[in-house]
Amino acid sequence: MKTPFHIMLVPTLGCPSHCAYCWSSEEGSPVMSIETLREVAEWLRDFRDDPATVTFHGGEPLLAGAAFYRQALPMLAGALSRQGCYFALQTNLWRMTPEIAEVLAEYRVPLGSSIDGPREINDLQRGDGYFDKTMQGYEIARAHGLDVSFICTFTRHSVEHREEIFQFFLENGFTLKLHPALPSLRGSEPEKWALSPEKYGELLVYLLDQALEHMGEIDVMNINDLCRCVFTRRGTVCTFADCMGNTFAIGPDGSIYPCYRFIGMPAYVMGHVRDRPTAEDLAASPAGQLMQAYKEFVDGHCGECAHIGYCRGGCPYNAITPTGGEIKDVDPHCTAYKRIFDEINDRLNDEMFNAPSMMEANPFGSRRRKPAKPGVMTLMHRIAMK
Repeated sequence: MKTPFHIMLVPTLGCPSHCAYCWSSEEGSPVMSIETLREVAEWLRDFRDDPATVTFHGGEPLLAGAAFYRQALPMLAGALSRQGCYFALQTNLWRMTPEIAEVLAEYRVPLGSSIDGPREINDLQRGDGYFDKTMQGYEIARAHGLDVSFICTFTRHSVEHREEIFQFFLENGFTLKLHPALPSLRGSEPEKWALSPEKYGELLVYLLDQALEHMGEIDVMNINDLCRCVFTRRGTVCTFADCMGNTFAIGPDGSIYPCYRFIGMPAYVMGHVRDRPTAEDLAASPAGQLMQAYKEFVDGHCGECAHIGYCRGGCPYNAITPTGGEIKDVDPHCTAYKRIFDEINDRLNDEMFNAPSMMEANPFGSRRRKPAKPGVMTLMHRIAMK
């Protein structure tokens, strides 16, 4: 369930996999202590009155082990019992065990995992053996009744196999959510795997076509979210939401950041849970002020854009970190966002105002109704009914 207030809790930055385009650290990275977890719970108890979603992220959060979650879930649920608390967890599933699955199932924790398509494509960019290890964990999770959806990272290599990748998700009955590979901030070849904005825009239009053609057979979450943005005229998902002040991330040592992607970067620490900072305290931190400055930059830079109300310049991390913390431009994927938002709006307007007649004459003079292919309006109706 999506809530206005979102906490991304990162028990460790360690990860046992070695995906070619990822920044995560080695498996031996420190794990959040139970004492720090208690401080997190006490900070959240009175921080806000809104229902909260707590997403365990990483690194690989399952490295924290079953004992960690056996304490973390009831502790956080208890601290947020007045407001309401929902959980989620993002994992590669390698360390999924029946014991961990039982703990997560007790709290009905939905899982997000990562698979980049068929074994050959996936393992080329995520490492040999990744596919099989993830699918083994998937089977354990499903056997315990856990819902699992997958994020697929498209790189400059895999985007050339988009038809094969889409077919893989369709045939396996997997929900598809995609991420574009970004230029690495830590590698010697930052563009090696990165998906260009132009290719990303083409990919989104392709997936819109596929989502409409296979409506009812597969959910393409990005397309659903983009259509929801256009329909409601506001950002409703991470990249396009006005997340500042509503989303925070907590690192393994209890430091608070604007987003999990900043964790481990000292310049973006907003405070620490042990100090029980208020929302005002976090906003007044240098990192908080930088986020506010980005928001004001978007207001001016994107003021004439038809999509500003539900795009908000895209992701602040994508915009700020490649320039060393200076605000010089919006999310570099702006070209892709504009392409898909224009496409959805154009199709929606065409369906509303320029739809051809649904009737045609038959040879005997009577009239019959032509079956209409599902369009954006049909998809929006399905989304609204969920």
